[in-house]
Amino acid sequence: MGNLDARIEGLTSQARRGRLTADGWGELVELTVLRGHVLGRIDETERAASLAEMFVDQAPRDPRSLVAHARLAGLFHQFAAALNDLDAAAALGLDRRSVDEERAAVCQAVGQYEDALALHRQGLSRGQDFRTLGAMARCQAESGEVDEAESWFLAARRAYRGVSPFPLAILEFQCGQMWLAQGGLASARVWLESATRRLPSYVPAHGHLAEADAAEGRVAVAIERLRRLALASDDPDYATRLARLLGKCEASTEARFWRAHAAARYEELMVRHPEAYADHAAEFWLTIGDDPQRALRLARLNLALRATPRAHALVNRAMCRVGQRRQ
Repeated sequence: MGNLDARIEGLTSQARRGRLTADGWGELVELTVLRGHVLGRIDETERAASLAEMFVDQAPRDPRSLVAHARLAGLFHQFAAALNDLDAAAALGLDRRSVDEERAAVCQAVGQYEDALALHRQGLSRGQDFRTLGAMARCQAESGEVDEAESWFLAARRAYRGVSPFPLAILEFQCGQMWLAQGGLASARVWLESATRRLPSYVPAHGHLAEADAAEGRVAVAIERLRRLALASDDPDYATRLARLLGKCEASTEARFWRAHAAARYEELMVRHPEAYADHAAEFWLTIGDDPQRALRLARLNLALRATPRAHALVNRAMCRVGQRRQ
């Protein structure tokens, strides 16, 4: 993490002096996104979005700037804008393989798994490496093919030839996330603990380990882990999970504090990035936020953006809660 911080600071200094090349701009955006993901910092991802805008301003005819802009649009669930950027990048000469990889990520995000799989298969036909194998693993995981997905995750891990721990830790986190969503706690823990061994400050991996702790009955361990994450991260998801666990343990005063903290933060995020946080905000209002009507509105917004099985399930849960409240 120290090396990552130093590299970002060096690139930022070059940008301030007007000496950053197009390659440097692309690296700065990518590394800032990476730091935001690892540390669970939404403000870092917002900073990366601002940098991507600056990159486009600096090099509007360079397709790499549009790819960077598209990736940030995708992270904030602005999928139509991301596809427009990719069309423009292709028109400026971006190679077909890169275009297909980026399009596949958008298709996957909105639940068009067959289209995404077709694009990933084309990528694999051109060459099987860590990137293409990992992309197929993620797509299979999203579409619910967990056993097949794990075989792709394992193949991607074997194919890795780099020295940085970040790509492997993220790959392992994604596999652990898949198993956790399926209720495979033992498998999830193996992958998530491997990710945190490689990258001890990996906030999302620790967040999922807290989820596994709670599911296994180790509630005190989960609460302590979530306290650290809620203090370190500006993502209200950790405060939400912490408040829910504290409420079950009858720690009502602290639970109310973290509930209020999460509510205020979701209000902020829904003003700035409604598409990106509609699903998590809906989950908050559906549970400890105790406003199922609001949760239903947000869940429907999320479903309109991405028709994934999880989005459909969230709408159904919200509808059930609204019906129960009316009875």
